[in-house]
This record gives sequence, C-alpha cells and structure tokens, in this order.
Amino acid sequence: MTQSTTGTAAAQPLPSPKERRRLREAKSLSEEQVAAAVGVTRATVRSWETGRTSPRGRKREAYARLIGTADATSASTPTSAPPAPPQPPVDSPVESPTGAPVAPPTESLAEPPTESLAETPAGSCGEAPAEPSAEAPTSSPTSSTASPAEAFDALYRHTAAALFRQTYLLTGRRNLSREAVGKAFDLAWQRWPEVAVDRDPVGWVRAAAYEHAMSPWRLMRPEHRRADPPPEAPGPRALLDALLTLPPAYRRTLLLHDGVGLGLPETAAETEASTPAAAGRLMTARAAVAEKLPELATATAPAEQAALLHEHLGALALAQPATSLPVPELIRTGSERKAQLWTRAAIAFTVLLIGLTLITLATAPRKYETPQSPAQKVGGVPALGGPQKLTPQDRKLQKKLGGELVHGPARLVPRVG
Repeated sequence: MTQSTTGTAAAQPLPSPKERRRLREAKSLSEEQVAAAVGVTRATVRSWETGRTSPRGRKREAYARLIGTADATSASTPTSAPPAPPQPPVDSPVESPTGAPVAPPTESLAEPPTESLAETPAGSCGEAPAEPSAEAPTSSPTSSTASPAEAFDALYRHTAAALFRQTYLLTGRRNLSREAVGKAFDLAWQRWPEVAVDRDPVGWVRAAAYEHAMSPWRLMRPEHRRADPPPEAPGPRALLDALLTLPPAYRRTLLLHDGVGLGLPETAAETEASTPAAAGRLMTARAAVAEKLPELATATAPAEQAALLHEHLGALALAQPATSLPVPELIRTGSERKAQLWTRAAIAFTVLLIGLTLITLATAPRKYETPQSPAQKVGGVPALGGPQKLTPQDRKLQKKLGGELVHGPARLVPRVG
C-alpha cells in the first residue's frame, strides 16, 4: 500500500527516509551541515531520515535540492510503487566510512512473497522484501486493493515466521521471541493507518519486535531469565553463543547487515546510529564471532565473511520451528479487545472522577466558620492580691460593730506645751 499524494501534488517529492540518508552521505554532508543549510536543528534532520517526520513547505524544497532529489524523483501515486533505492553490485565490496571494505552478502535473503518459509533456501533468514515490486504490485503485503484486515493478515503471514526466527537469534529465547512478534503486530494493528502508508511496513514491524525483545526489562521477568537449551550441533551452538555474548547493539547490527541483508546505511538508520558507528560495530562483531568459529577465521576478505555468516545465520534461523505463532485473526481481535478495555477503563475513570467532584461540591460547606477552642485550666499564675474573703463570723462581728454606739473613753488629744 503506497501513500497517496492527493492534495499534495505541489509538494516537492522526496525519496524514502533510508534513501534520504544514503543520498546525504553520498554527498559527504553531515547532519549538522544539512541542518544549518535548511535552517533546522540536527534532531529534526535525524527525524526526517528515520521516517518519524517529513519536511514541509520551503524547508522541504530546500532539503530536496540539498540532497539532489529535486529533479531526480517523482511523487508516488496510489497505483505505482515507490522506486527502490539503488544498491551496489553484489560482487563489488562497499567501502565503509572507516576505510575498511564491507561487502554485502553474496545472495539475497529476501523471501519471495509467493513461497513459504519452509521452501526458502538453507542460507536464508526468511526476511520479506522491504520494498514492493513495481512489476507485481498485487504481491505486496499492504496492497491498496485489499481491506485493512486483509492487508494486515497478508503482512503477518508474510513476515511473522521470519521475524520470529530473527528475534530468536537476538535473544536465544523462543517464548520471548514469540511474545515480541505478537506485541509488534499488535502495535502495528493499533497504528495500522500509519503502518499501511509506510514505505517499508516490514521494517516497521521488525524494528518494533527488536525493541521489545532486546529491552533489558523483559529479562527481569521470571519466565525470561534463563535462555533456552542451545542447539545440539557444535557449529550452531558456537554461533548462537557467540551472538549472545555480543552487546545488543552489535548483535543487532550484525543480524541486520549479514543476516537480513540490509545495506550499511539502512542498517545504521534502523539502529539509529551513524554509518561510521554501524560499520565499526559490524567489523567488531564479525571479529568476535570469528574467534569462536574457525570457518570464519579462515576467510580473510570481508565478502567471504559476510557470505559465511549469511549462510550460518540462515541455517540456524531456519532450524527453529515457527508453528506455535498465533493466527493473524487472533492478533487483530486481541488488539481490538485490548483497545476496547482501555477505552472503557478511561471512560469509567472519567465518570468516577466527575462523580466524586460533584459529591464533593454538594457536601462541602458553603461558609467556613472557625471552630472555638475548648476552655482549658491555666496553671502557674499567682493569685490576685487584696483582702481575704470574710467568713460568716467576720460578717457578724462587722455588722455588730457597725450598729452599736461607741461607749468607751474619750479620745486622747495631746496637749501643746
């Protein structure tokens, strides 16, 4: 399914995000130089090249002229497939930015849409093609003539088994790989309007599955802490052990480049790293795997190492049965049911919050009155001074003296001599 350009015919056409990055690096331009020339930040240029956003208006025209696609590409239509990015010859090594030759695999790992995974060659990881063919537009998993459910089911049947085997090479755990594939397609169905118009829906689902499977939080769960028993054959066991000892970023780079067959710029874009960094990770991962596999140590040329790794990774991947994967109808119904539950939970929480707010407004007092504090006995204060309280006898005597006349001797008056 390709994205229609109805209403945007006047906009400057742009290639796919991975092709934008390849064209920029072919002109020896850095992200900072492109950002300064267009007038945006480096993060914006990176989002353009990863497919998260797309330039618009004058910035789109300036960006198209800068990477050299103003006159070389044409806008996509609903009946035409987007042009596939140019690939280097198979038998000619690609020169990496670090100076070391990095050769692509000698045979394609893309699975034909009409073949089953059981009929793929022994050296194939079963990866579906990233770009639909222009000669056979009806073979695309997201054909524009199919309904959304049919297109999703076709994409699932086309890539689920291969994606399960690739995820197993990253984790060494079948249950985690099965869970990652289900989660990736569950997320794809939730965002199907976005995935359906994506230029590489297989890459979209693959990136989601890889991110879920390689998250360190997944390994903290009890059912995923221990890896599955390794293969009994010495060769596949040594290869799987060598893969699992690599850091996650190196392991993913090696699988995408030598296993799936992506080019170096596409591998760097999917791992969200620069092309020199991806080339360095690839060479380091090959050297680490060659230490445990004598067959790779004998191959000195990068093209020979890539071909041997391609063959061994494909054989190890196809040895894992993918019969336990759920059917696409179950994925769709489970995703829809989960969305309905979350919607109902959000509505119930909103209604509960509104009800509690109304109850609070109804029961809250309209006027606040400060409560009086209770009386308390004060201690430590001295008694008031003055005459003591008269007793009944004192009052009786006072009354008697006040009522009787004085009959005593006259008052003595001193004489002045």
